[in-house]
Amino acid sequence: MGGRLCGGPTDAALWIARDEWERIENLLPGREGDVGVTAENNRLFVEAVLYRYRTGIPWRDLPGRFGHWKAVHTRFTRWAKAGVWEQVFKHLAADADNEYAMIDSTIVRAHQHSAGAQKKSAKTKRSAAAKAD
Repeated sequence: MGGRLCGGPTDAALWIARDEWERIENLLPGREGDVGVTAENNRLFVEAVLYRYRTGIPWRDLPGRFGHWKAVHTRFTRWAKAGVWEQVFKHLAADADNEYAMIDSTIVRAHQHSAGAQKKSAKTKRSAAAKAD
């Protein structure tokens, strides 16, 4: 989901663009007509999860506009156990536009030893046991 942020992260901004939301909204539980409780706002919940992972904050630091952090975390865990996130990811992967699938040297680092420099020979001392043989 390559949603564009409309406004700053502290605004009541949406992480998911309308077309992206339309691709996943029918995959999510809690819709009208589903068995069980109808979800209050699936989009706000998904926005909360994306906000949490994109900013790297702990669950307890989730802004209040998304609801109580513990309720969001509990719902996230239930969806994970039920396989909802896996279903969403599989659906999106099957129809990937690869808009953000770019790799270049600014994000992929090679280990310093992979740069092609000549290897230095190891200078080790032979043990006394090896010399005796």
